[in-house]
Amino acid sequence: MKDFFFKHWLKIAGLATGALGGYLYYFYVGCVTGTCPITSNPYRMILYGAIVGYLLFDMFSADKTKNKMIESRKDADNNKKNSDI
Repeated sequence: MKDFFFKHWLKIAGLATGALGGYLYYFYVGCVTGTCPITSNPYRMILYGAIVGYLLFDMFSADKTKNKMIESRKDADNNKKNSDI
């Protein structure tokens, strides 16, 4: 369990930060009339904020498989250039 939190700490922080931001947005901005579908309900706004926070923080997490794919493509391109010469 400790490894899971260590591996995904940035995504978990994004969820928590987004949820807090969603509640604060509901509390301070919100929708007074209740006709706004997302901002009139605190639970929806917290969920929406958590999703946005997760997606924002996920952009900054390092994906090791993506880096390996990029490196293997560069190696393949270099090998192809060397074999053409």
